[in-house]
Amino acid sequence: MAQAEPAPPSPLGSVDKALAALEALAAAGPAGQPLGELAHHLGQHKASLHRTLAALRHRGYAEQDETTGRYRLGSAATALATVYLGEENLPALLHPALVAVCQATDELVHLGALAGTEIVYLDKVEPARTVRVWSAVGRRRPAATTALGRALLAHRDLDDARLAWYADAAPADVTTTALREVCDRTREHGFAHETEENEPGISCVAIPVLDGGRPVAAISVTVPVERLGAWRRHEIEDELARVVPPLLPASLAVPAAVTAAVTARTTPRTATRPPL
Repeated sequence: MAQAEPAPPSPLGSVDKALAALEALAAAGPAGQPLGELAHHLGQHKASLHRTLAALRHRGYAEQDETTGRYRLGSAATALATVYLGEENLPALLHPALVAVCQATDELVHLGALAGTEIVYLDKVEPARTVRVWSAVGRRRPAATTALGRALLAHRDLDDARLAWYADAAPADVTTTALREVCDRTREHGFAHETEENEPGISCVAIPVLDGGRPVAAISVTVPVERLGAWRRHEIEDELARVVPPLLPASLAVPAAVTAAVTARTTPRTATRPPL
């Protein structure tokens, strides 16, 4: 068996050592690690690693506990993902996924995020055919009555008081109990739905986009209600599950329930022989 070729050396060793240290600190978690353990794990001399960590501490990418001397990841490092996945960057990061879903379904596709008790539409991609729905980037709707909002609320840890805050901001017929049931059903099945609750004649199917299990945005497909029977709804769900995950940035994902629901529909059932 041919041996794998060794990885090429880093173009800049000091930068590579700093990045390796950051990865080790991230793996160590909030408790951190002492210098000796980090040096042993990384295969570096303690004196060299100490200088690297000093530079990282200077920029806030590493911290050292004054009592124990253990090193842990700094706030500047943990803020990178937050900034990168901020609301202002999400449209650019997720636009390719919206385009692909629109092409796969030939329907109107939206990107939304929570803003207080409302969903704000961050981006949209329109199909070649006309869809009779008033839609605009920046538009806001109650989160409790939109598929986008339900997809996001279903994956937030909400007690009854917090859930009531969202229900109270929606039309009068939305109750905390009803919203809880919708969120539970959405979380179980992976997909959120809405039928004519915001605009007559319009239905939506949505999935959340998660960062480490935390919902940061949702993608929805908007369809005239007469075109969204059970078969077409399942077809759109299948396309969302197929198209979106490969186009997400590495740190983002869709819930496991999304792919599980599609797999359950597409896996052939074992035929049973009738009794003789």
